[in-house]
Amino acid sequence: MIATLLAQVSSTFEPPTLDFHALAPEITFAACVALLYLVDMIKLEDGRRLMPGLSGLALLAPLIPIMTLALDGADRTLFGGAFVVDNVALLLKAMFFLSGYVVVLLSTNHLAEGDFWESEYYLMLTSSLLGMVVMSSARDLVTIFVALELLSIPAYLMATWEKRSLRSNEAGLKYYLMGVFASALMLYGMSLLFGISGSTLLTDIGARIAEGNSSTPIVSLAIVLVIVGFAFKVSAVPFHSWAPDTYEGAPTPVTAFLAVASKAAGFVALLQLAFVGFAGRTDVVEPLMWVLAAASMTVGNLIALRQTNIVRMLAYSGIAQAGFILAPFAVMSDSATESLTAVVTYLVIYAAMNLGAFVIVIAVARKTQSGEISSFGGLFGYAPGLTVAMTVFLASLAGIPPLGGWFAKFVVFKALATAGTPWGYSLAVVMAVNSVVAFYYYALVLKAMWFDEAPYGDTSPVRVPVSLISATGLTAGATILFGVFPGLLGHFTGSLEGIIAVLPGG
Repeated sequence: MIATLLAQVSSTFEPPTLDFHALAPEITFAACVALLYLVDMIKLEDGRRLMPGLSGLALLAPLIPIMTLALDGADRTLFGGAFVVDNVALLLKAMFFLSGYVVVLLSTNHLAEGDFWESEYYLMLTSSLLGMVVMSSARDLVTIFVALELLSIPAYLMATWEKRSLRSNEAGLKYYLMGVFASALMLYGMSLLFGISGSTLLTDIGARIAEGNSSTPIVSLAIVLVIVGFAFKVSAVPFHSWAPDTYEGAPTPVTAFLAVASKAAGFVALLQLAFVGFAGRTDVVEPLMWVLAAASMTVGNLIALRQTNIVRMLAYSGIAQAGFILAPFAVMSDSATESLTAVVTYLVIYAAMNLGAFVIVIAVARKTQSGEISSFGGLFGYAPGLTVAMTVFLASLAGIPPLGGWFAKFVVFKALATAGTPWGYSLAVVMAVNSVVAFYYYALVLKAMWFDEAPYGDTSPVRVPVSLISATGLTAGATILFGVFPGLLGHFTGSLEGIIAVLPGG
């Protein structure tokens, strides 16, 4: 009798079937992060020397299951559709892990000794990256929000890491206060979406708001609030005010992390929401994205023209680049495949070229102790390798062939032109004008490096650590490779049927 009851109970409460292969990147990385915490607790100060190397291994280890999943090629759906592993998700996860690895290389021997425990820095960096990796596969409002907070909270602390610097404290405080405000708006919008659809799954929300019999003003308000929340994360105008001060005040490796990985995570969330959850209400999404894209690229470029500090210049350049990445969202209903391909392609190439620019900034600042553009004067005379590398990155950001940036901008132009709408053509014109404007302030740095005199006549050689040399090689190699062989991204960005199918007419 008891055995029968136990059999009935066990059959009623069968554990869910999990695809551990699909979860292998997250499980592997979470285990590595847990190991880092153990080393920190057991070794204490003696473990500080181990943390950079262990963090680098922790970021490279999950690439093995990512490669096995990519070779398998099958799309995998878990937790009732809340977690999806496809080629695009795998590409984005690999981008986050490699970007994090480059940030670890930038951070090695950079942080001040004695002011804090360096171990905690790497623990927060890897914890934030775990949130970004989860975001790549999230298809549920709860999962997206938890991933967002997991990546954001450590980033707030990292921004104010130099606790004895008033500028660093200001950077962290501005980032935190604006982040909390944006999260509150986004969470309110998510609660409205749940109230309208009765579900947190993006596919259910998309189907419900596309029916046309839901309350249009409430749906529109919910969509606007959610997009505004993530517009802060990607520093889109007019939600960009935190970025320049935070980028300048934070330690430069943290700035590189915020400018690339953290921003990319915000765009990944926007991809999931716009192309799955809001696909049925492009009448709200597209005009809003058009305004955000045009304003971001225009305001970012115009203010960047007046900057004398290269970190602030790169901050406003990042705002303008965010406008370029937002542009395909404005035509997502008319050129769905091209738009999604353009966003993913731009994110990957942007990560390589922007991280590379920050690598050179850190290498030069080790000698000059300055972030002013004038400190790059005469760089070619005493550091020709750094000059050539910085030229590659700035030329790529400007979109000059055959570097990766030209292909990133090309796929965005293609998406806008393929739409065949006045909105698409007009935004393409705005983008073309802004590309020319951006080249001007990138050229100012190039002029200083190649033609100006070295400040104070100091032409002593720059001593570049092995970690920065490695980071330069990785980012420069990727920037050149993606420009010369753009088809390398085609295998991943070309497999978009799973997302495109939910769009109207998909």
